[in-house]
Formats: sequence, structure tokens, C-alpha cells
Amino acid sequence: MTDFMDDEDRSGGPQPYVDTRPAPTRVGLVVPDVRGRVTSHSIEARQTEFEGLANAIRVEMVFSEIVKVREVKPATFIGGGHVEELKQKVKDGKIELLLVDAALAPVQQRNLETETGAKVLDRTALILEIFGERAATREGVLQVELAHLNYQRSRLVRSWTHLERQRGGFGFLGGPGETQIETDRRLIEERVKLLEERLEKVKKTRTQQRSGREAVQIPIVALVGYTNAGKSSLFNRLTGAGVFAENLLFATLDTTLRKLELPHGRQVMLSDTVGFVSELPTTLVAAFRATLEEVTGADVILHVRDVANPDSAAQASDVLKVLTELGVSAEKSPIIEVWNKVDLLEHRDVLQTLHAAGQVAATVPVSAQTGEGVDTLLAAVETTLGLKSKLYRVRIPHTNGADVGWLYGHAEIIGKDEPDEEGQTYEVRVEPRHRDSLVQRFAGRIEAA
Repeated sequence: MTDFMDDEDRSGGPQPYVDTRPAPTRVGLVVPDVRGRVTSHSIEARQTEFEGLANAIRVEMVFSEIVKVREVKPATFIGGGHVEELKQKVKDGKIELLLVDAALAPVQQRNLETETGAKVLDRTALILEIFGERAATREGVLQVELAHLNYQRSRLVRSWTHLERQRGGFGFLGGPGETQIETDRRLIEERVKLLEERLEKVKKTRTQQRSGREAVQIPIVALVGYTNAGKSSLFNRLTGAGVFAENLLFATLDTTLRKLELPHGRQVMLSDTVGFVSELPTTLVAAFRATLEEVTGADVILHVRDVANPDSAAQASDVLKVLTELGVSAEKSPIIEVWNKVDLLEHRDVLQTLHAAGQVAATVPVSAQTGEGVDTLLAAVETTLGLKSKLYRVRIPHTNGADVGWLYGHAEIIGKDEPDEEGQTYEVRVEPRHRDSLVQRFAGRIEAA
């Protein structure tokens, strides 16, 4: 009898894993250093961040260089000499893609592609590419697609490769292509309108969900911060959730909500949001506004900072700028600065420097990795929420059951005295937005405030 053996048996063990994915794209990074351009980030910090953005997608980085730009050229952004150098580097390194840390005009992008022979993406296009890969929920996918279409509208000639097939024949110098461009522009407009309508429905749903949480008196605590500051790691540390967290720019995009219990038993809803980045494309800010509205309605905002990063101060400034654009202020929502990654600091003296230059009163050093400072942070959140609310002792007769229901629905029950023959006294904490209603409803029955 013939003894049949499978491939694994004949080889004496399991077959090695074969990666069938295409090889990573070979890329070169160009970080223009434009003379006279005012920025809070050093050119070295910008280069490091741009390399981080490139590594957020599957590429093989062949070179990364800073290019001095005395004057921005309308045709190619950088000077002709630098263009020639890039052309040679593309040829020698077999570069397929050039990433430029600037907002290129369509004509500049097209000319650079023509001169160097490689595909060119600017900063906005790279961030859109990252968001396109990371969007996990239906809402995130819609937001990214909307931002991408808005970006493409001004770049139809180069973005839609099928237009190249329209050229030539019968003496036309691109005429048929113009017709196709108009068709594509109309299709984009129709798709944008559809996406905006769908996102408006998402916004209404979020508003309803927020109203439901407000009705049951669950305060919202929102995590915000620069990308890769450690928001998701801190979120996981506080809530025990399994949100994806990695040393990667824009590791998570979609807002996540989890309940969190504070030291004295009070429950809050913790919200993890998309990370910010310097020069975040306006199309993305607009597309993600529905998601970021969770921040605008927060009772407390935790601004997570990576204090181990030398560029921490500039990053914090960028975050506060976006918060201001969203209409968030310390007067409306108290902000606690969470100084994350203190475990990576060689010397804690840097914290004193941050204190001296601080823009907010409340600061808490923590480590999302080791858990250091987490208890202090939770206590700070509880104290901050307590400052916004006031304690009252309310007397309710046994016959007024509806008043008891109102208290449970609009206040936090701290304690209650033993009932007597006539009724019972409740000690409650009331948020500012319900204080007037409490005073009107229980006029004459509030024993102490």
C-alpha cells in the first residue's frame, strides 16, 4: 500500500510563512525649511514628526532630508537645484514615492512628479492616506472619504489617472479629457453632498445620545492631545478597555466612550478622541467636527501631553489652537493638563520648567505605562467636577414621590437621613445647569446649601 504524506510531513515540520503582500513602497522624504516662515516647531522636530507620519503607513524609507528654501517657487515649491538633486536620488534609490512636508499647489505637485519621475504626495495627502487606512467605524470611513474628495476637487487633472487615456486622436489636444473632467467634478459634488447628508444624520444621533447621558446626569470627561501623546494608553489604563494603542501617529481615529468610576464612587463617561497634529488639514478638521463635538460638550477636558518629547510645548500650543477653533475654553470646560510619559524622563527637573511656563492651573504628572500618578489624576477629576457642582440638603415629604424621582434623575444622591414620620432629607450634588430648577422646585424645603 502506498503511504501518502502531505507537504508538512515530507518537510519534517510546518511550512514557513510566506508574506504575499506587495513589497513596501520605497519613499524619500523632503522637509522644506522655508526662510522667514514663523513656526513654533523646530525644523528637526518637524522632520521627526514627518518621519513618524511616513512610518504610519507601510513604506520603506530610503532617505529623509531637510531642504533649505530661500524663496518658494510657484512651479516646484523648492529651487531648481534641489529638484535636480531629488531627480538623481530618485533614480539612484529607485524611489517610487516622494513625500513633501508642505502644502503643495496642484501645479507644484504635478511639476515635481514630471521632473523627478516619482509620484509626489504633500503633507495633507499623506495624512489623508493614514486616516484612510485607520478608519474603522462607518462614521470614520465617511469622514475620511469626505475629506479626501474635498482635497481631490482642486486636483482632478492629476488625481484621476483615467484622464490620461483621453488624450490624442483626431487632432484634439486634450479636448475629450476636459469633458471627462467636468463629469468627474459633477460626480464628486454629488458624492460630497451625499456624504454630508449621512454625516448630518450621525451628528443628530450623537446629539440624541449626548442628551440621553445628560438626562441621567453622567458627566463627560474628554481626553484630547497631540497624536502619539499616549491618550489611548491612558484610556486603557483608566478604564481597562482594549482600545488599540501603539507607538504610532494616529494609531486610533474613532471616538470611544467608556464608563469610569471615580474614587468616591461617582461615575463619569470617559471619551478618547482623535489626536491632533500641527498644520492639520482644514478639510480633516471640518470632516471630524462631528466627532470632536464630544469635546465641546465635556464637563472636564484632560489635555494629555508627552512631556518626554522635547517639542512638548509647541505640541500643546497646537492642541489649544484647535480647541479654540472648536469653541472650547477653560471657562466653559475646565482643562487639566496630564503630563504623560514621566517614566521616560531622565530628570524630573523638566517638570518644574513646565510648571513655570504652564498655561493652565491644574497639572498632573502620570505614566500610562506604569500607572504612576493615575490615582492623583482621578482625584483631580473628582475635585474639578465637585467645584462645578454644589451640595444641598433637600427635605421631601413621603407623599411627594415624584420629587424623589426628580432628584435621582437630575442630581447625584450623596446620602440621606433616616426617614421620620413626615418625610426624609436627601443630601445631593447638583450641576450648575440644574441648580435653578432645583431651587424653584424645592423652594422652602432646602435646609442648607
